[in-house]
Amino acid sequence: MVQVIIKDCSEYRLDLIKEKIAEGMELLGGWDRFVSPGMTVLLKVNLIGPKSSDTAAVTHKEFIRALTQILKSRGCTVWIGDSSGGAIGGVAPTARGFVVSGLTEVALEEGALIKNFDKEGVVEVNPQSGYIDKMYLAKPMFEADFVINLPKLKTHSAGIYTGAVKNLFGCIPGLRKAQYHRLAPNQKDLGHMIVDIHQSVKVGLNIMDGITAMQGEGPTAGGVYPSGKILFSTDPLALDTVASAMIGMNIDDIPILVSARERELGESSLDRIELAGDYSVPPRLKGFRVPKKFRSDKLYKNTNHKTLVKVIDFFKSRPRINAKACKNCNVCVDSCPVEAINKETKIIDYTSCIECMCCHELCLYKAVDIKNDNPVAGFISRFYR
Repeated sequence: MVQVIIKDCSEYRLDLIKEKIAEGMELLGGWDRFVSPGMTVLLKVNLIGPKSSDTAAVTHKEFIRALTQILKSRGCTVWIGDSSGGAIGGVAPTARGFVVSGLTEVALEEGALIKNFDKEGVVEVNPQSGYIDKMYLAKPMFEADFVINLPKLKTHSAGIYTGAVKNLFGCIPGLRKAQYHRLAPNQKDLGHMIVDIHQSVKVGLNIMDGITAMQGEGPTAGGVYPSGKILFSTDPLALDTVASAMIGMNIDDIPILVSARERELGESSLDRIELAGDYSVPPRLKGFRVPKKFRSDKLYKNTNHKTLVKVIDFFKSRPRINAKACKNCNVCVDSCPVEAINKETKIIDYTSCIECMCCHELCLYKAVDIKNDNPVAGFISRFYR
């Protein structure tokens, strides 16, 4: 039976994080089960963009500092790597993301190496899903002796939830992400591509930074929730199954995880997951705000087939650019996989839009809102959590 360990951890205090990680790893069999002196260990972080650690949009710098110190004390070389989403002036903002998040500073202070996946070269793999003939993934994922996946606990305006499974999308360097979004325009198809990544690389361990989480319209524009948890597992889908239950969701609510279940990436039944640590059942995060799309989807599921189309039209929500908040950085324009946003007016062509929500996800200034076409629908959907 696969294990998921949950440890309470209330703040980003270095000694406390190291203590809780040590306790969690002991329950998984100890560090010696996974790493040994002389190994190069890659910490695959969530660095979605140039966001500070206190926003809950990225894996927190002190979480990475704690793991770096632990691994260095065990004689390991530590790499910190990812590729951010989107583009600024046609260039992925990964380098800036490492600086703004504080990870560049952590690497310098702790003797780790930053691996900007946009600059490290790629390895060609042959995905099994059939959505694309070849896929190109960041070379450090193959060069490291051991990879630890370090997702952030977050909601997602398009994908509902993002965690350990979705975090490997950052293995795709730079602007190739937009290409793959275009080839897999809906979240379930995208999920199959993400499973292709998991099947192509070897991740030995998943540790989720849930000390703070992002609620509401994540993965960058939501609010910070003090969740106070660290989750551990060798199985990314099992970890996400537990984490999503903590925020009131199940696998059927999350298209990417449905694809992962179909491809047998890992365990997706709570009945077959052994919880250990500070909890024997997933602890519910009270008052946690879910994305608008999740609330709308629940309404669809509770509606009979004859009226479903009318309900979908009534509750239709789309990204809209708030002209007052917009700073004309054009991240939304450069990041749109189908070039549906006018650079001058910032008006979205909804006949071309594939509703991937990349514009909302990657906006640096929270200037892209998710709005119901019908304002009455927006009011009603607030009551469905």
